[in-house]
Amino acid sequence: MLYAILVPVGILGLFGLIFGIGLAIAAKVFEVDVDHRFPMVRAALPGANCGACGYPGCDAFAAAIIKGEASFDACPVGGANTAAAIAGIMGIEAASTSARKIATVICQGTCKTAPNRATYYGEMDCREAMIASGGSKDCRYGCMSYGTCKKVCPFDAIIMGEDGLPKVDPVKCTACGKCVEACPKFIMKLVPETQDVIVKCHSLAKGKVAKLACTTACIKCGICEKTCRFDAIKVENNCAIIDYDKCTQCYECVDKCPMNTISGDVKSGRKRAYILKENCTGCGLCAKNCPVDAITGDRKKPPFIIDQDKCIGCGICFGKCKKNAIEMRSINVK
Repeated sequence: MLYAILVPVGILGLFGLIFGIGLAIAAKVFEVDVDHRFPMVRAALPGANCGACGYPGCDAFAAAIIKGEASFDACPVGGANTAAAIAGIMGIEAASTSARKIATVICQGTCKTAPNRATYYGEMDCREAMIASGGSKDCRYGCMSYGTCKKVCPFDAIIMGEDGLPKVDPVKCTACGKCVEACPKFIMKLVPETQDVIVKCHSLAKGKVAKLACTTACIKCGICEKTCRFDAIKVENNCAIIDYDKCTQCYECVDKCPMNTISGDVKSGRKRAYILKENCTGCGLCAKNCPVDAITGDRKKPPFIIDQDKCIGCGICFGKCKKNAIEMRSINVK
């Protein structure tokens, strides 16, 4: 009786030992080396799996970083903090972290400024309306106001305003680009967070046609281009375009635009340069680089003086000063 029990138990034990050894050998032979940094990089990522980095999820992005195929600062959701954390793990400098961006509506065609040419009865989705008739508004390039951008935003950063245009919450926006991809009119753009001066139109229609379709449309007059002292704005394909890398946000184009197409909070955004007398050494770099000759002085008798009536608040002098002797202040703060 005991023999009848021990024999099958022994056989099972022997087979278990053989299979165990086989599995151990297979595990060693087919072992996949995992970089010890992968779990740390993966843990540093926010886990949104939004795909804004260009990879299908955070796991794939982390793997690409380890392989050197992706930039450590390509996650817009995590932003600068995530980039710095990954840079530390990878042992590289985080100085190249790009400025934070937010989604921006490049259109001011509200219910009042952009009249309708028809009535749309289909599904309340911009992509469906685009297929059907391009929306109900006269302007063929403006926002259709059906809220597709709001629907696709995974972070609840977009609401539809009473004027029919989407409103972006800059705090919630992660620049994941979902709204940019979903908008069939291409009016959602990722813009530097600090950029206040923005052309809020991308109509390709010619002046008179654009003006009839929307009272805030760019009419391609070119005044902004002629006004800009920094070659930061050009009229291309019947619409003004700002090069944000060149723009100093002096607000002169905002003042001159006859259609109020260029947005910018002139009252609170515009600044002026002020000399900090105790720091000025009279080197003259500020005066030498001022595009409007608003700074004067004698290098032998500092400090230099800034004519506030001439100053346009471009900040060039601030950037050139090596002695921290210039401060940019809002025009209502002395």
